[in-house]
Amino acid sequence: MKLPFQDLILVYHLVSDEDVKHVKHLFPYRSVKHFENDLDFLSKHFEFIDWETFIKEKTEKTTRKKPTVLLTFDDGYSEFYDVISPILKRKGIYAMNFINPKFIDNQELMWRNKASLIVSEITENKSIENKLSKYPNFNNDLKSNVSSILKINYKNQNHLDKIAEYLEINISDYLQKNQVYLTTVQLQKLKNDGFGISSHGWDHPFYNQLGLENQLENTQKSLDYMKENAFLNDSFAFPFTDHLVTNRFFETIFNQNPDLKFTFGAAGIKLDSNSKNLQRIPVEIRNYTAEEILKNEISYYQLLKKFNKNKIIRS
Repeated sequence: MKLPFQDLILVYHLVSDEDVKHVKHLFPYRSVKHFENDLDFLSKHFEFIDWETFIKEKTEKTTRKKPTVLLTFDDGYSEFYDVISPILKRKGIYAMNFINPKFIDNQELMWRNKASLIVSEITENKSIENKLSKYPNFNNDLKSNVSSILKINYKNQNHLDKIAEYLEINISDYLQKNQVYLTTVQLQKLKNDGFGISSHGWDHPFYNQLGLENQLENTQKSLDYMKENAFLNDSFAFPFTDHLVTNRFFETIFNQNPDLKFTFGAAGIKLDSNSKNLQRIPVEIRNYTAEEILKNEISYYQLLKKFNKNKIIRS
């Protein structure tokens, strides 16, 4: 497997053998067996490194005989503590956690998780499905109603609360009965175990739906939380995507935060016109192994390179 870069950055969200209602309609996630298979494959071909080593090798531009992998997880789901960290500790693998402070300690359910939970309740309960058909602008077509719910965006997220209230889906009760996100105590324990805790924005917005001022505010608020809690404030991973984020954002956020080393998107194997913004490879693609995903990413990068399309150019 010939790589275009010396190092790769992979991103997961959660690993579970359970039916996770607040996630299952958003993206596929790995089973424990599938995740361990990924790690076993990666261990044969790559060297897992920690954040400190990653920074050192990036800034000093060192090379190794064996390519490296930085493992990252987004959104701060509780499964990292209960399921993932025991596997990683057993295998001696480091990982970064990019979290949204607003949701830590189960204070609130992130808007996309609300959408998945609502859809789960609708599709599993005929009486709720029938009630939804009478909601304004909805009809008897379950598929179109589900699609409409999942399309509700960050700016209109209050519609999800209205739908949940109408359908008598108690989100507060769900949070009390289900630990969706990591707790402050768990974050400290993970930090003490050597795992990285860093910023993923305050409340997981689509950055291309925010103006520059709100982009900066959302980011800074999350970086301040990291500093206040002695977590990592030298990194930031965009929630969803960094698509259409301009150079002005990067210039400002790096100037405001001298400790900030790198930011991260999730566009796969690509270069970026901003050298401090690095792209990660999403690994949660249904029915694809890590090996298949990496081979596809490499092939796609090589194709883009032929047409000079392998670099994200920012305005």
